[in-house]
Amino acid sequence: MKPIFGRGPSLQLRLFLAVIISVAAIVADSRFGVFTHVRVYLSSLVSPLQYIANAPGTLLDTMSTQVQTRSSLIEQTKQQEQQLLTLRSRLLKLEQLEHENQRLRELLGSPVHKESRKMVAELLSVDSDPFSHQVLINKGALDGVYNGQPVINDQGVVGQVLHVGSTTSRVLLITDSSHGIPVRVLRNDLRAIASGGGELDKLDLRNLPRNTDVQVGDLLVTSGLGGRFPEGYPVATVTRSDYVEGKPFAQVEARPLVALDRLRYLLLLWTDKKPDVNDKDALAPAATAPVAPATSAATAPAAPATSAAGATR
Repeated sequence: MKPIFGRGPSLQLRLFLAVIISVAAIVADSRFGVFTHVRVYLSSLVSPLQYIANAPGTLLDTMSTQVQTRSSLIEQTKQQEQQLLTLRSRLLKLEQLEHENQRLRELLGSPVHKESRKMVAELLSVDSDPFSHQVLINKGALDGVYNGQPVINDQGVVGQVLHVGSTTSRVLLITDSSHGIPVRVLRNDLRAIASGGGELDKLDLRNLPRNTDVQVGDLLVTSGLGGRFPEGYPVATVTRSDYVEGKPFAQVEARPLVALDRLRYLLLLWTDKKPDVNDKDALAPAATAPVAPATSAATAPAAPATSAAGATR
């Protein structure tokens, strides 16, 4: 006679089998990209739910906009008109400098940088994992978004696209611990790699010689090396530059110009050179190659970055 309640495998055995299967799946995905297409399909299936979850916030924003008082709207209009007048005066100077720069490049035989195509995207959600700095936006493969695409806003560089779905995409922020971006100091063209350390307000410039000419307040912009981020976009400002006795490299930290904890609208950039989405090196971990030591501070170059990308998890 069979017992009513049969005994199955023990809980320890089932836990052990679950751990083995999980590790095997992680290794297969990280090494061979087995679940890449599955991830895209799942993202496409979940995207309607993400839009529905974002609907209450959008509705509240719309209602709050509608109930603004007339006096506040008039005051905002005056301030915006003043800002517009100031920006127009700056634009006149920028147009003159742009034409002058183009003429100088033509004289030097240097190629003229073309204006990148841009698309506005809206933030849908933020990753709840405190060790992963990722956000979800409302643009995907149907809009032409591709893996590794640079993302900015009106303040500076935000990050790059990590995963692409049909109608949504996941963006890896520059402060994520797996991300690195080639930069240069605007003051003296010193090259370095700004790596994320897992904090939203800090980037690290690692492996710089202790005599490196980097000062607090220096502006860091994208260097264009690696072919991922266009040259010249602002990234961060240096907040610390000193040398700790006993350590071989300088301690250099920077604060991102973008308030990454208050993102809402982002800009997707299309560059001339798109990385191959099938190329595993295109989404390799952030480059952390050490900088070659220099004999003088003014000529201390950083090792060229082979990739500006963040890593898939």
